[in-house]
Amino acid sequence: MASYRILNAQLINEGKTQHADLRIDNGFITEVGQHVSAKPGDQVIDAAGQYLLPGVIDDQVHFREPGLTHKATIRSESRAGVAGGVTTFMEMPNTTPNALTQQLLQDKYDIAAATAFGNYSFFMGASNNNLDEVLRTDASAVCGVKVFMGSSTGNMLVDNEQTLDALFRECPMLIATHCEDETTVRANVERYKAEYGDNAPAWIHPLVRDEQACLISSSMAVALAQKHNTRLHILHLTTADELSLFRNDIPLAQKRITAEVCVHHLHFTADDYERLGNQIKCNPAIKAAHHRDALWTALLDDRLDIIATDHAPHTWDEKQQPYWQAPSGLPLVQHPLLLMLESARQGKLPLEKVVEKMAHAPADCFQIDRRGYVREGYWADLVLVDPNQQTTVTPESILYQCAWSPLLGDTFSHRITHTFVSGELVYENGQFQTEKSGQRLAFVR
Repeated sequence: MASYRILNAQLINEGKTQHADLRIDNGFITEVGQHVSAKPGDQVIDAAGQYLLPGVIDDQVHFREPGLTHKATIRSESRAGVAGGVTTFMEMPNTTPNALTQQLLQDKYDIAAATAFGNYSFFMGASNNNLDEVLRTDASAVCGVKVFMGSSTGNMLVDNEQTLDALFRECPMLIATHCEDETTVRANVERYKAEYGDNAPAWIHPLVRDEQACLISSSMAVALAQKHNTRLHILHLTTADELSLFRNDIPLAQKRITAEVCVHHLHFTADDYERLGNQIKCNPAIKAAHHRDALWTALLDDRLDIIATDHAPHTWDEKQQPYWQAPSGLPLVQHPLLLMLESARQGKLPLEKVVEKMAHAPADCFQIDRRGYVREGYWADLVLVDPNQQTTVTPESILYQCAWSPLLGDTFSHRITHTFVSGELVYENGQFQTEKSGQRLAFVR
């Protein structure tokens, strides 16, 4: 592997911003300081004027492979992520077939080993009848177990109360949940179908998948976790109503119950359905502005621990169907860091908080081995960002296989210039330097 020296960078890491140089050897950060050693053959990058950050760890993506590769592949979406500074991803089990056995889970790891641009892990899927398979999962090699406590894309709803209780009682590793109460959602569907028939507008989505559905399900998950002392991580929080379920009076490392917020729930509001329609239809739904404001408050006071994307691509034609038929989910993994850096420039949060919530906290939450920080001895997952160059989302710049984005036409105040994955320079000034370099994550548990 090549050795690198990054010089004159503005390092943002572990709550501090400072000028620093950095050295990479054999995939790892070997020196961080003012004057790192030089060796023959080093590749040198002068990062004067640029931010140096640990790579983004996205703990929730849907890359659609196997079975749904007309929408996306592990290769295409991880490649887009690397261009956006996402060096590590954790992918969900609602592919086709669903990853509900150890062999089906291994099949996904095999695909990633051959094609992933970023570092990777895959959630084991839970269903109403696969507890024995779930309990065979190796906690040192798999990020967690995913439980859909509300149905979403795929057919993985876990709604049997005895099954849920057994999962939370017996599973020794992190359980990540999608929380929406199915009974509430179904009742709302019937109500709005009666009112609008086949011509429902997209703006009813946060009324169909409403605050009550979220709160009922999240409250159940928290109650089960508290009952059994389960390590619970609730994904994509969307409502002010749920935020009292989470603590900010203890450090993240001591929390048994943690929470994630996604960039689209911090960026869009229900007012955007009029402009974007089904493009921003997702589960749980993007809701009214006061919910977005409450999410920001909880992010800043540490009730919300992680920022992720829930990247979930569908084809443009699929999204153009009428509301009831259009699938839920939107593509985001190429742009989360730019979105949050823009929020930092607008004064919504410090740059150090961006790094904390997108790199440090995911690494700590999932207990990832030697990633998520710029530290000597850690894997060199790094991003260089130029704060003085703009990035506009154009059709030509979109790398998702689905080839569209709800951010089309938006201009950001930063540009991602370099992305290192496990010590390899994968992306440099708009060009990919290698086909793949992602490594399977290991966990210290």
